[in-house]
Order: sequence, then structure tokens, then C-alpha cells
Amino acid sequence: MDLTLTILALLTGVLAGGLFSFFQIPIPAPPELPGLMGIVGIYLGYKLIQWLDVGIDLLGALGVQ
Repeated sequence: MDLTLTILALLTGVLAGGLFSFFQIPIPAPPELPGLMGIVGIYLGYKLIQWLDVGIDLLGALGVQ
């Protein structure tokens, strides 16, 4: 994982969140902890399946690729 890229992504998110708040626009992300934890859970599940090295190529199986 590239630490510089991670820090830039965090700063971009902070800037975007600040702009949403400044212009009083609802953020396009869950504003409560349970919603945020759902997003973290999706990421962890994705990484777990990659780590276990299981899955199917759904797009390939459908002939979309």
C-alpha cells in the first residue's frame, strides 16, 4: 500500500467533506457510525475473499469481457 496515495486520498476526502459542509449539501456517504461500519465491512469482506483466493470471474462467465 502506498502511504503517500493514502494520505492524499484522506486529504481529498477531508477537503470534499469540508466543501459539502460549507455549502450545506448532504454528504454522499453514511453520516452515522453504523453506515460507516457497513462500508468498512464491505471492504473487509472484499479483502477476505481475495486473501482466501476464492471466487469466480462473473463478467467472464457471462461473456461480457
